[in-house]
Amino acid sequence: MRTFESHIAGRWHTGSGDRHVADAITGETIGVVGAGGLDLAAAHEYARTVGGPALRALTFHDRAAILRAVGKLLLDDTSELYALSHRSGATRADAAIDIDGGAGSLLAYSGIGRRELPNSTVWPDGDIQSLSRDGSFVARHINVSRTGVAVQINAFNFPVWGMLEKFASAFLAGVPTIAKPATPTAYVAEAAVRTILASGLLPEGSLQFVAGDITPIFGLLDEQDSLAFTGSAATARSLRTIPAVLERGVRFSAEADSLNAAVLAPSAGPDTAEFGAFCDAVIGEMVAKAGQKCTAIRRVIVPDTHLDTVSDALVARLEAITVGHPADDATDMGALVGLEQRADVHAAVAGVGARTVFAPELSGLDTERGAFMAPTLLRADDPASSAAHVVEPFGPVSTLLGYQDLDDAVALVAKGRGSLVASVFGPDTDETARITLGIAPFHGRVHTIDATSAAASTGHGSPLPQLVHGGPGRAGGGEELGGVRSVLHHMQRTAVQGSPDLVTAVTGEWVDGAARRDNGHPFTLFFDELEVGDCLDTEPRVITLEDIEHFAHFTGDLFYAHMDDEAAKASPIFEGRVAHGYLVLSMAAGLFVWPDPGPVLANYGVDNLRFATPTYPGTEIRVIFTCKQKSLRAGAGYGEVRWDTKVIDQDDNVLASYDVLTMVAQKEPA
Repeated sequence: MRTFESHIAGRWHTGSGDRHVADAITGETIGVVGAGGLDLAAAHEYARTVGGPALRALTFHDRAAILRAVGKLLLDDTSELYALSHRSGATRADAAIDIDGGAGSLLAYSGIGRRELPNSTVWPDGDIQSLSRDGSFVARHINVSRTGVAVQINAFNFPVWGMLEKFASAFLAGVPTIAKPATPTAYVAEAAVRTILASGLLPEGSLQFVAGDITPIFGLLDEQDSLAFTGSAATARSLRTIPAVLERGVRFSAEADSLNAAVLAPSAGPDTAEFGAFCDAVIGEMVAKAGQKCTAIRRVIVPDTHLDTVSDALVARLEAITVGHPADDATDMGALVGLEQRADVHAAVAGVGARTVFAPELSGLDTERGAFMAPTLLRADDPASSAAHVVEPFGPVSTLLGYQDLDDAVALVAKGRGSLVASVFGPDTDETARITLGIAPFHGRVHTIDATSAAASTGHGSPLPQLVHGGPGRAGGGEELGGVRSVLHHMQRTAVQGSPDLVTAVTGEWVDGAARRDNGHPFTLFFDELEVGDCLDTEPRVITLEDIEHFAHFTGDLFYAHMDDEAAKASPIFEGRVAHGYLVLSMAAGLFVWPDPGPVLANYGVDNLRFATPTYPGTEIRVIFTCKQKSLRAGAGYGEVRWDTKVIDQDDNVLASYDVLTMVAQKEPA
């Protein structure tokens, strides 16, 4: 027996404590958790002075690359973590959700960072706001890394995934993390952190780990820090009242227990594919992690007309479930995390007060030492007043509730007072849409299934990094996942006001009105040589009626506004025949493109295209072409260059504006 260690200020430490952790199967003591004597102030200071600066020196793309490397590292050899997870009662399938899912979160956030964020340390947000008539005073929002620490307190059911989903968004935002695992599965989280830190992939101080009571750190947190919690609603309420949150503005997010529901639409009769998918989903959520999931289906809400049929179908499926040792391939459901947890679940079942439909005696298992529990199906005779809307048995337990009509179904779901997820199953999209809109205000996610989507569905209980994982009310209001939204939680959005040159300098992105530089034709410059603001003001070209007619017949675009002068004049928009917008773009390209081989490798798109003014025959056009933004593709030998492109006429009116995207070679690849 050993004391699980904490990693603080660059090394592993053994704290003191007496919280024993037991094997869920044998009851044998695995180790002791305790943080007594540890210098948590040093951990907080180390994160701020070592981890934070190291992270903020990296670009979003640098951080994304590290997340990818760590995710791949964890997936390379999961044998130790799987073996440890079995001791927590988790089957191989359960462990995959936690371990592979945790690594998958890192990979997903790596992709989000590369695709959606700039290769920079500053994240410009939204459009430029002009604050003066002459454009000399402008503003733009930016997102910058906060200089604090992301402290996370995790639940026992997903010791790896729960930790890494929070870590990924903070790391991508440039904020170091201090992670505190739940006591019953601290040994699994510790092993994962050891593997990650031993790799040397993370910047020093970007991840610290405290196995034990982390309460003393609360007094150190301030307005630059954040606190994320996963666990009971009661603990979440307590954390919301600590001075750091109430008085010092620490950002707090909670993902708390949730009475999630699955709703069977009236049209989903026993002969439909949706009926079978519904029953399978309910059983799957009862069995996975022995029901110890924040997203598990607790309330099974079905039409009164289908209630008995659903009950029989669920019982038939439950009778086929094998409860046993989680390492046995024949086992469908392992044990709860411990005897104390099982006692809590039994007490909650009694608190629901519904009659038992299915809860068989377990045979052949040591239920004295092992925290085994049979899957339990309850049925509420008075759905509207049932305690199933209030009490959550955090185990393999679901309650059947009948409804009369769609309004009644929505009302029953809403009685959960805010949940992470609800699923709606039905073939009639009008029914499903009505239920979905009715329950959406009470949920972070609504998962709908019909026969066309069932096979591709990611599942009721599967939070995804790209989507919100949180919910209102009882569910805590947090958003642990949600793509870039969760990254923003760790950043400060600031409005920067000043001259176009100043805003350009701050954001690294050229702003209209800022200085331009004539450095020769920009398409002759390598990525390393280009600077934001490098500009080409082209020679002019006149668009003739012959050009318009040739383009029309060549492309087949014979739209009347290009070919019929009288019809065009009858339009409320045009004064006569006009040039095709794509003709204007094509001729503009002919004005700024450099014909010879050079650093520009490819044009891969156009963004934000707008045609501001019609272009009539006889118009003289020219292009002002400015290097707007550079983003290096690490290791590729080239980078992305975004060009601000304005097509103007002889009177300097803007005819079209857009961003041209090119790949430009490095002169000296790193």
